[in-house]
Amino acid sequence: MNDDQPWDDEEELGPLVRPYTVTRGRTRIGRPDLQVITLVVAAQPENQVPGAGLDFEHLQILRWCQRPLSIAELSSHLQLPLSVVKILVADLIMRDLLIFRAAVTPDIRVLQAVINGIRQL
Repeated sequence: MNDDQPWDDEEELGPLVRPYTVTRGRTRIGRPDLQVITLVVAAQPENQVPGAGLDFEHLQILRWCQRPLSIAELSSHLQLPLSVVKILVADLIMRDLLIFRAAVTPDIRVLQAVINGIRQL
């Protein structure tokens, strides 16, 4: 490293904030039904969201979720790891600020019947 040039992560990589700082040290989600493809949407319009007690990242999630988004999409928009976004989303669900639709895993027998029906066409 050259001592003449200051080392600045923010210029290269954006702000350097550790994920455990955003989640206040929490690593467990508390909601096993939140998956990467789970859709979430704000329960209230952005202008009616109570800002008291919410972190910056929570407010960002509520802004993005004015239309339904998957947790994967939120992770991409926020540039945060999926595990961090799941924890933040769970916080908002517990406060009734987000509504979610759990991803449904299809029954393999139904899928096989559909495939067999298509082959018979």
